[in-house]
Amino acid sequence: MKQISTRFSIAVHTLSLISVSPGECTGDYIASSVNTNPVVIRRIMGMLKKAGLVEVRAGVGGASLLKDPAEVTLLDVYRAVHVADEHRLFRIHEQSNIKCPVGRNIEQVLQRELEAAQIAMERRLAETSLAQVIHQLQ
Repeated sequence: MKQISTRFSIAVHTLSLISVSPGECTGDYIASSVNTNPVVIRRIMGMLKKAGLVEVRAGVGGASLLKDPAEVTLLDVYRAVHVADEHRLFRIHEQSNIKCPVGRNIEQVLQRELEAAQIAMERRLAETSLAQVIHQLQ
């Protein structure tokens, strides 16, 4: 079974850590907390930087948030790390047999349902700020 990318959870972990330990957040420090390779953290930090969520100081090391955690939603993070390819969380198998009554219609029927599910999930992520996540951690 294929799972949704872990980039989102790693990005939320990273942003939360930067928020609670602002002076200590080098790539190695974050990688140690996430328990992953620093290369993974650098890749995610690049995405977060491109989205305008963090500032990364090269050489000296360290990272800081560019926005107040109350202003950053989980949807912002989700979009920053490109969890969904082409803005579609779900993919549907292609080229079903159009001679079959199920194969002819399944893509259209499923697409509506899956789009509705994605919209509901994105609405929920938009309701939760990084500050709320950090508050729950403490």
